Amino acid sequence: MKQPVLQYLKLFLLLGLGGVTTMHVPKQDVSASLGALSLDGHFSFHDLSSAAQDFGNLSSFPPLAVLHPGSVADITTTVRHVFLMGEHSTLTVAARGHGHSLYGQSQAAGGIVIRMESLQSDGMKVHPGESPYVDASGGELWINVLNETLKYGLAPKSWTDYLHLTVGGTLSNAGVSGQTFRHGPQISNVKELEIVTGRGDVVTCSHQQNSNLFHAALGGLGQFGIITRARIALEPAPQMVRWIRVLYLDFASFTEDQEMLISAQKTFDYIEGFVIINKTGILNNWRSSFNPQDPVRASEFKTDKKVLFCLEMTKNFNPEEADIMEQEVNALLSQLRYTPASLFHTDVTYMEFLDRVHSSELKLRAKGLWEVPHPWLNLIIPRSTIHKFAKEVFEKILKDNNNGPILIYPVNKSRWDNRTSVVIPDGEIFYLVGFLPSALGPYSIEHTFNLNRQIIEFCNKASIGVKQYLPNYTTEAEWKAHYGARWDTFQQRKNTYDPLAILAPGQRIFQKASTSLPMSL
Repeated sequence: MKQPVLQYLKLFLLLGLGGVTTMHVPKQDVSASLGALSLDGHFSFHDLSSAAQDFGNLSSFPPLAVLHPGSVADITTTVRHVFLMGEHSTLTVAARGHGHSLYGQSQAAGGIVIRMESLQSDGMKVHPGESPYVDASGGELWINVLNETLKYGLAPKSWTDYLHLTVGGTLSNAGVSGQTFRHGPQISNVKELEIVTGRGDVVTCSHQQNSNLFHAALGGLGQFGIITRARIALEPAPQMVRWIRVLYLDFASFTEDQEMLISAQKTFDYIEGFVIINKTGILNNWRSSFNPQDPVRASEFKTDKKVLFCLEMTKNFNPEEADIMEQEVNALLSQLRYTPASLFHTDVTYMEFLDRVHSSELKLRAKGLWEVPHPWLNLIIPRSTIHKFAKEVFEKILKDNNNGPILIYPVNKSRWDNRTSVVIPDGEIFYLVGFLPSALGPYSIEHTFNLNRQIIEFCNKASIGVKQYLPNYTTEAEWKAHYGARWDTFQQRKNTYDPLAILAPGQRIFQKASTSLPMSL
């Protein structure tokens, strides 16, 4: 990796060659002006490599400085300072949570990265009662929110599959998992936000107060402000979870059963699905964590099907309600058309289930397989075209799982708030599809990008009506196509709350001072 100063000079050279009039302030002068700010925390100007990395491990844009805020006031002071530098300054600001962006979205080339986790010290405040909620810092990890709220017998309603992400990070996207069909994404379960806008103003907003900013920031990809606090709705937390997996041999039965379950009044509490391509010994692998309902039939299970579909479900319960839970689960399972020999289940604590991905993370870290490139592709597919999509992608384009899980599950549009910035397809039901590979060995970055490109090209050619979740576009035309009729509203909100395009430059939606950043330096 090149030295930060060389990266910074190269950035300005690229901007200058683009014919843009910029304020070529020497790096030392900019650093000095930042260092002179009165803060509760501090700036770092050296050893900034971690701020130029993320979970994707595919992009690296070294910043000029990293802010370790000691308070929300530090963020306000910094953003306002950059705002007052004016439209000809190229300095930008990116809020970095736990660094789980995939393509450099939490980075700021030659700019300022704010380490949001430094705000965790602000603490959380749980408010029990008739409509319980928790006030949490935007830099707080969801796992810490869960640990704190469980002390009161409460928990947030909607989750992501991985809890070691920050509150502000997931709320800037949507926050989805197997509870989304029932409670909506995490952004549908927020009562209030505190936001630092691109002007450096601190604004408290909700559905009733400053509602335009509230809805803009939820799923807004960090374009309108930095979420510094969120008021999150809570519900009584169960103690235990019945965790179930079953296999399907055909896509039609798999999707019909999923759609029936997410539409039923009495149903499971979590519903997700997985695609399994050209893998053997699936049920044997499950035995390490699950128990077969019928061990003999499970051991005899064989199929010549290339593509299998796994339905994963949970039912929450407390120990004294175990008998009722068993009856409800059996009644629901009796309506499904899975392969009987494939029924596996286990009972775990609520915490163990919600934090399940972290257990896998620890194992992968021990093998040196966590901090590798992750060229993921997350899509939102309309129900009307999901079968056409599946036939082409799962049976033709993909020859195997490409060294990572493939998620697929439906959600109800009625649980999403169309006033937020998230873009979703038309139709009451749509599918979340995630291709989550690790680029290792033969599953190279180039190989995976080629598959991703084939999938996107097919979607466009076949008019699938796809939208990207965690979108990764590089041109204004692509962003306009993504937002469609909502682009004008998105742009108007940007002009209102971040008129100089200071915030979240790594999303590559709006370029400050009409500049255009390269894909990599």
